[in-house]
Amino acid sequence: MIKVSVMYPNSKDVKFDTDYYKNTHLPMVQKLVGNALKGLELDLGVGGRAAGDAAPYVAIAHLKFEDVASFQAAFGPHAATFAADVKNYSNVQGEIQLSELVTF
Repeated sequence: MIKVSVMYPNSKDVKFDTDYYKNTHLPMVQKLVGNALKGLELDLGVGGRAAGDAAPYVAIAHLKFEDVASFQAAFGPHAATFAADVKNYSNVQGEIQLSELVTF
């Protein structure tokens, strides 16, 4: 199992429409990638390392797939659509990391 994390860096100038992302963008992603998507979680940053610190990321979406090949097959054909929608909810691009998911 792999996890694809899309992380939106936080800064004083970042704009991020959580409602749009949660209610429009992520449901569109779910619909377009279909059954290849095995799970989806959204982290909304509330703080950093020390009390009063801002969260380093305003939001992080975690998408789970069986493997890298299934992610690429499901996500790749729609990547341009997903990228074009960013302007509707944020002024920053998300950083993407693929990780092997290890559970204990």
